[in-house]
Amino acid sequence: MIKPLKYLVLLGSAAMGALERQLRDGMQKISLYDMDRTITVRGTYTPFLFHQLFARARWRLMFLPLLPFGFMGYGLKLISRGQLKTFNQRLLMGSGPKLADLQPHIDRFAENVLRSNRYQKALDQIEADRAEGRTLVLVTASYELYAEAIARRLGFDHVIGTRLEVDGEGRVRPKILGENCYDHAKIGRIEALFAAQGWHRNDSHVRAYSDHFSDGAMLEFADEAFATTPTPPLRRLAEQRGWPIVDWR
Repeated sequence: MIKPLKYLVLLGSAAMGALERQLRDGMQKISLYDMDRTITVRGTYTPFLFHQLFARARWRLMFLPLLPFGFMGYGLKLISRGQLKTFNQRLLMGSGPKLADLQPHIDRFAENVLRSNRYQKALDQIEADRAEGRTLVLVTASYELYAEAIARRLGFDHVIGTRLEVDGEGRVRPKILGENCYDHAKIGRIEALFAAQGWHRNDSHVRAYSDHFSDGAMLEFADEAFATTPTPPLRRLAEQRGWPIVDWR
């Protein structure tokens, strides 16, 4: 296990002293982690759909020629990012598979992700934050349907992700409940978690990690923000804001 705060070396000694005083005062300590390309090396949404397709219904390969139409609609701004997700989901997973039937394949997918699609340094930082006594929150645009299985294996305390409708018969529908958990929508969900847990922002110390510019609002929300193996736009924003940049490759 690495030493806590290993990746905080870019902070000045004065800032570190103030941080240590805050934490000694008994503040709620919370770490927010993006998932795709922050903890994982590659994205997980499309691999998840194809994992389900090959595991359960290979005949749905016949719908592959229709996938580009969804991306065209999104590119032309005829549909939203969330609608693109559910369009692809309907084609590759169907309109109502039973959650009980999906679960073994969800678990297998989560195990595959943590075996071959994760940054070891990200896992080390998660363990360091846990050793500090921090509450770990996974905040992802990916479906909670499978993000929860990944988070559980990593020992996260809470998961915030894009939620899908599961009907009274236990069927997973291609319908997003609320908003696609992306960009500023993450802040609303984080604030809802704070309210549900009885946490107060002024009495909390928040640390956040992400690789992508779309998480700028989440990083701004935090007391400590880390650009992890960042995309060029996030790297530029981090340099402007003075956020530490770490490479987890």
